[in-house]
Amino acid sequence: MPALMAAAAPSGLEMALDRQDRPALQKTIGEYAAAAAKTPNDAGAQYRLALAASYLAEVAQEQHDKTQARQAAEQGIKAAEKAVALRPDAENYRLLGMLCGQAVTDLLSGLSYGPRAKSAINKAVEMAPGSAAVYLARGVGNYYLPSQLGGGPQLAIADFRKALTLDARSAEAYLWLGIALRKTNQNAEAREALAKSLELNPNRVWARQELDKIPAK
Repeated sequence: MPALMAAAAPSGLEMALDRQDRPALQKTIGEYAAAAAKTPNDAGAQYRLALAASYLAEVAQEQHDKTQARQAAEQGIKAAEKAVALRPDAENYRLLGMLCGQAVTDLLSGLSYGPRAKSAINKAVEMAPGSAAVYLARGVGNYYLPSQLGGGPQLAIADFRKALTLDARSAEAYLWLGIALRKTNQNAEAREALAKSLELNPNRVWARQELDKIPAK
């Protein structure tokens, strides 16, 4: 799941996410994994690897490849856990929570990763209550976590709306809000949110794909 537009995200990663360019993301992950292995005590190197893995997990989810989504998320979780151990700040907890949410691809994985996602993201909220990125990550986690395990789209919608109160120009928050609204059959509002996301970031392929699924009325 999620992935988020962190302020320090390399532009190349953002472009690959926007284009759903999995080969580019995989290439970057390979490079970042090699760098992280060489500098295991560098929190920044572990963070960059985790972030790239999160982006690949998101694109894989967008393209309905749950196997790669979980594999990428699990690779990212290992790096994010190292980043948290080296530098326990809100952003590293946010990314760890995001990755644990993205690793939830069914009820069984939800039992394993759901509590870990909540623990990490709650820590991030505690440390950075004014961060739109943190609430966006929590929303993505809630979107993927089955309602039987305490998640679901309604909770996600509340998180995405909270993120937008903190950052009204977050294209990702509008994108995810639109997706969650569509999931709950609120199609008119979903179209508005997705259109706003595309207005803010016209390059996001997934936003266009999701908007095209909703018939105009």
